[in-house]
Amino acid sequence: MQTKIRLYFVVLLILSIGIGLILYKHLILGFPLLPDDKTFVWTIEAKIDFLAQGDPTTVSFALPPRAPYLTFMEEDFASPDYGFSELSLPTGRRAQWSKREASGAQTTYYRLSLYENDWVTDSPPSDLPPAPKQPEFDEVFKTAALTLLEQVRAKSANAEIFARELINTLNSTSPSQNQRLLLNDHADSDYKTNLIVNLLAMEGISARVVRGLYLEDGRRRQSLTNFIEVHDGHQWLLFDQDSGNSGKPENFLMWQRGGQSLLDVVGGINSRVSFSIIRNVQSTRNLVVRSSMNKQAGLIDFSIYSLPIEQQNAFKMILLLPIGALIVVLMRLIVGIRTSGTFMPILIALALIQTTLITGIIMFLTVVSTGLFIRSYLSRLNLLFVARISAVIIVVIAIMASISIISHKLGLSQAMVVTFFPMIILAWTIERMSVLWEEDGPREVLIQGAGSLLTAVIAYLFMTNRIVEYLTFNFPELMLVNLALILILGQYTGYRLSELYRFHSLERRNDTGKR
Repeated sequence: MQTKIRLYFVVLLILSIGIGLILYKHLILGFPLLPDDKTFVWTIEAKIDFLAQGDPTTVSFALPPRAPYLTFMEEDFASPDYGFSELSLPTGRRAQWSKREASGAQTTYYRLSLYENDWVTDSPPSDLPPAPKQPEFDEVFKTAALTLLEQVRAKSANAEIFARELINTLNSTSPSQNQRLLLNDHADSDYKTNLIVNLLAMEGISARVVRGLYLEDGRRRQSLTNFIEVHDGHQWLLFDQDSGNSGKPENFLMWQRGGQSLLDVVGGINSRVSFSIIRNVQSTRNLVVRSSMNKQAGLIDFSIYSLPIEQQNAFKMILLLPIGALIVVLMRLIVGIRTSGTFMPILIALALIQTTLITGIIMFLTVVSTGLFIRSYLSRLNLLFVARISAVIIVVIAIMASISIISHKLGLSQAMVVTFFPMIILAWTIERMSVLWEEDGPREVLIQGAGSLLTAVIAYLFMTNRIVEYLTFNFPELMLVNLALILILGQYTGYRLSELYRFHSLERRNDTGKR
């Protein structure tokens, strides 16, 4: 009883560790569970043009903030003979290009490649706003603003509703005289943004400007779009200043928060910035591996991914062995199929992976049947066991070499991979089947040989499945789950399926006899 309790404890511990590591890699690191999972990667290029006047020149450009739901793959900065530095300021990140003397048309570039992490949600910023600063308006403008605010206040119950009503009122298709005065028909988007922020400040509501970029494939010469972020006393809420809708739109990249300038150029005139966007599709698994290695995540830094490519390719095959072992355990302990040894079906399955199914089966039957024939002749020479096994090994090598040469001459490249078959195991299998033939007859040889081949084929079908191959290599923690299952199956002492079938036939005979 205590032994079973210890076993169940070990199994539960191993299973918990294995499943826990798998969930950690999937939920925290973002590893997909399917091999065909793809992710959209956005490449954004900002082009800054200005006319230098022959003086010392400094260009300062606001960079997008890093967020948990975004992964920045690459950031590139390009400029003709400019010095460059990236600054981290309280107002956010900024890129700065500088040059002692520049004249004529100048162009600098900033390129960013990023993708969204689907497993991480975008949370609103948690910083607290300063007290809103009251704007300075002339009497006419102030009177119109107070009248408008009074109308909006009567329709709202809190800061969120007030901000939405204010935006909707300013965007009314039939504006009043006060609205037309405040909006100024010839004003641009920035003027409208600042107007809304100032009107909210007059009401005692903190608000700030948010600039962002709509991610649309193939867009060129795109500019940033202004939004309003309002603090309702608990959190920041984002509003579209043209529609009053709240929340971040889909495929919208927040580039800058606050009223700071997007671009400052000292020593130049006629500056402008334009954005171009392109979308690519890449494997989610490759993106996550690269990101995790860049972050030096411990579980990835000390994993198979840190090995050279040659060793990684070898482990792709090695990590399939536990799947084959589980199939053998199920077939022998649950189904009741007899095999020639425990590991022979796994090795045959590995050989089938190299030679393909049909070709591998033909090669296996050819080598084993020829080896059995020659082994029967060697048994008549009364050789000792060690000499007989050694002779069989040499014979197996000769058979495999002959098949490879003949296959090469016939142009059958798949059959040439027969050299992958484990020579020692094949030789031992031939010897064991010969002894089994002498002791139990050809029937037992056929049963165990067919059982080994059937188990190998089933293992081959599982081991060549794309999803299984992907999971075993990218989630090697599955070995622990396999180990726990094998330990549980090792306690099974009930009837095999084959025995149930046999006893079922006996039961039918008894029922017939009673009648």
